[in-house]
Amino acid sequence: MSLSKETIEIVKATAKPVAENAEAITARMYEILFEHYPEMQVLFKDASPDQHKKLAAAVGAYAVNIEKLELLGDALEKMAQSHVRSGVLPEHYPAVGVSLLTAVKEVLGDAATDDVLSAWKEAYFFLGDLLIAREKALYAAA
Repeated sequence: MSLSKETIEIVKATAKPVAENAEAITARMYEILFEHYPEMQVLFKDASPDQHKKLAAAVGAYAVNIEKLELLGDALEKMAQSHVRSGVLPEHYPAVGVSLLTAVKEVLGDAATDDVLSAWKEAYFFLGDLLIAREKALYAAA
């Protein structure tokens, strides 16, 4: 599976406003996530206090490199290993995705059109599928 050309174009076009607001988006995402899915808090028990900043940087890097994901190989490997250490499972990804998209809409307001949200949803779940596949292999090897 690959991302649609339209999604790539929209993500690239919105990379700057998303990056400029990434910390606000990710901080809000965690608030939404823990409010609606309190059981997810255990996955972040060992996370650093600036976890939202790390996620913000990852979101920005993903947007800028959406056509060159090979440049993110090391970062994705570290993320997958961290997820496995924390016990992240495939069924956790939808809750994070919904929370992230809700935060994008709240923070960006009218700039987060249906087309923008749809593109970011496709991009999020595409990346999620890559991570899930790698995490599956890591869990199997453990």
